[in-house]
Amino acid sequence: MFKKVVVCGVGLIGGSFALALKSAGVVREVVGLGRTPAPLEAALQLGVIDRIAADWPDAMHGADLVLLGMPVGQMAPVMAALAPYLAPGTLVTDGGSTKADVVAVARTALGARRAQFVPGHPIAGAEKSGVAAARDDLYQGRRVVLTPLPENAPADVARVRAAWEACGARVSELAPDEHDRVFAAVSHLPHLLAFALVHDLAGRENADQLFGFAAGGFRDFTRIASSHPEMWRDICLANRTALLGELDAYMTELLRTRVLLAASDSGGLETLFAAARARRDAWLDGLKP
Repeated sequence: MFKKVVVCGVGLIGGSFALALKSAGVVREVVGLGRTPAPLEAALQLGVIDRIAADWPDAMHGADLVLLGMPVGQMAPVMAALAPYLAPGTLVTDGGSTKADVVAVARTALGARRAQFVPGHPIAGAEKSGVAAARDDLYQGRRVVLTPLPENAPADVARVRAAWEACGARVSELAPDEHDRVFAAVSHLPHLLAFALVHDLAGRENADQLFGFAAGGFRDFTRIASSHPEMWRDICLANRTALLGELDAYMTELLRTRVLLAASDSGGLETLFAAARARRDAWLDGLKP
């Protein structure tokens, strides 16, 4: 399917993309590029990439597909750097968790070549980051959302879709703004809450005692607070308008719950808990193969 794939940002997302394509046998060569040499050397030693590119001209020469796997806050300078070397036949996609901002950056940085950029978001992150966490089955059965531009040729979108499907992913499409509204609610808000809870407890005088007694429930609720701080800083800022709306709605829900608790309203609390459990269980049932 691909003679040469370039992965810029060989971490969990980019590294797993490379490994999955290799495992599927649909790529001849994977070339890595990044801002620091250590992760690239590690990726080479682990067999995630086949070689390290010296610079963008070296990386882009003869490339069929480029995956941008860095935090969304770094997209602008990276796209500006690759743009002069983007040949007509090369497609570019990304793994960013926000899309409207990335699309805006692409329109500016890529200019007339923006039609070669097909935005994407693999919904397959993990709390651990870095190339050492990459694995070839990360995308198996997981969802990838593409947010195509009006300028994209259908054949180019289909080619990027085929790459993700070769990784084992289930591919959907959304408009960029719709994508950001949805993921503000079901991804960005949960991460913000997990970080905030751990930060709150860590700052208390009896923090050691609290963490000493924390068990499975706390571990499950806060698992995603072990996620990459730089990446989630960029995501929250990039999608802050939608995220603030979701945070306000959640604070309203917390106030409703506080009223029930303050009033010792056992029936109201049980009704709330039962409705939440039923909806979550139905969602989990829908995830079963």
